[in-house]
Amino acid sequence: MTLMQEYHPLKGKRLEILRADGTLQPDFKAPIDDQETQRLYRRILFTRLVDQRCLSLQRQGRMGTYAPIWGQEACQIGSASQLQKGDWIFPAFREVGVTLMMGVPLTTFLLYWMGNEIGSQAPEGINVMPVSIPVGTHPLHAVGAAWAAKLRSEKTVAVAYFGDGATSQGDFHEAMNFAGVFKTPTIFFCQNNQYAISVPRSLQTASETIAQKAIAYGFDGIQVDGNDLFAVSAAQKKLSKRLGQEEDPH
Repeated sequence: MTLMQEYHPLKGKRLEILRADGTLQPDFKAPIDDQETQRLYRRILFTRLVDQRCLSLQRQGRMGTYAPIWGQEACQIGSASQLQKGDWIFPAFREVGVTLMMGVPLTTFLLYWMGNEIGSQAPEGINVMPVSIPVGTHPLHAVGAAWAAKLRSEKTVAVAYFGDGATSQGDFHEAMNFAGVFKTPTIFFCQNNQYAISVPRSLQTASETIAQKAIAYGFDGIQVDGNDLFAVSAAQKKLSKRLGQEEDPH
């Protein structure tokens, strides 16, 4: 049984490789070696420090609006660690971890949040698109880039990062439908923090999980423990490989 079959969202299961005490679940192996685990842990710590510093600068009035990512570091670092050069990133407004992992300099990131539009331009060869402030609009752009890559026979994927609030927006559903119909190499990466602005998840959707929304549009969905670096890495690696190689991606 494949990973996607075992953790089909309608089964009510969530992919977890690490236990709360840090040990591995039975029958699981770490998807990355010790050296890579230490490297990614350092990136998680660095992301946490950057996040705390940015929040302090914002509270002091030295930086504009800033959305913190406390608690979302592992899912961002785990996801970005499995992406390849040439893959496309479409961030919302909390993706500092992904942005830095993909090679965007911290200086560039800070320029954007301090009001300088030069910060919207990633270095040449790094496909990280500008921050999307409107909630839920950028998955459409990710699907468009993925479709273009497919038409060009490029072995890349496009990843749209967003929060649970975006799944209540019409653009999100249009993007999902387009991706399902045209089988684009797109990954919809929802970081569910249970609360969107002032509305809790319970008032946004009657679905038991957000992951199961993918099924209605004809492709796989999987629910992953976002604080489990190993689980996120394993799921991202599996999906990126399937989509990038175009082996029945949906």
